[in-house]
Amino acid sequence: MMLKDKVAVIYGAGGAIGGAVACAFASSGAKLFLTGRHLEPVEAVAKDVVSAGGSAEAAEVDALDEQAVDEHLQSVIDQAGRVDISFNAIGIPNPKTRVPLLELDVEQFSLPIASYTRSYFLTARLAARRMVAHRSGVIMTVTSVPSRTGTPLVGGGGPAMAAVEALTRDLSAELAPQGIRVVGLRPQGMPETGRIKESFELYAKASGMTWEQFHELSAGRTHTRRLSTLAELANVAVFMASDQASGMTGTVVNLSMGSLDD
Repeated sequence: MMLKDKVAVIYGAGGAIGGAVACAFASSGAKLFLTGRHLEPVEAVAKDVVSAGGSAEAAEVDALDEQAVDEHLQSVIDQAGRVDISFNAIGIPNPKTRVPLLELDVEQFSLPIASYTRSYFLTARLAARRMVAHRSGVIMTVTSVPSRTGTPLVGGGGPAMAAVEALTRDLSAELAPQGIRVVGLRPQGMPETGRIKESFELYAKASGMTWEQFHELSAGRTHTRRLSTLAELANVAVFMASDQASGMTGTVVNLSMGSLDD
């Protein structure tokens, strides 16, 4: 029960990562306030948490809408009295085609950069304003390996993840003196997520590659010869959100299974 009585808000809770982290947080004792742009998948996660004996409430919140995020956080404060953990797991759809940077439209390039940084900044800033009163709290997000290594045909995805990691460091520099930790998680591609399956359908399958071949190619870049799992990410998320990780801030945990050296 590493998160016993902690109050956690999760953005993008209806997705694979957000849902896995929600279940792990709940089993570790946290009280959850789950949000997403579409209510139905968030309600499904909340139902699973409650069925397992946890505490979770679902709400429809657009994490790019400052007013919506602010109003929801205030409702959490009104109910629970505080916010201990803010976890941003939002995702935006992959582009339907893989376009070289030389041919990429500037708006298409800018979309992931603007979306991910805006959402993370808004959710972090608004949560931190509530956390300051208690001089404690943890702000978390998820990035990906292209934040640190050159990856072809991902458009603005790599720069977006690099910007989010830079923001993690900058937020920590300002907030850590006030008792608020800011950390991130950087997993290798996880086969259980819709994003990996979508990438396979859009790109690899068209070239005649099977799912098994695609998975083997991706896993071959890791030291373990396998990819990360949602359970592994969620377990690390619990530790990083807990007081046991009090010495860690301004950093992104490398969960690339050795494919990326820090």
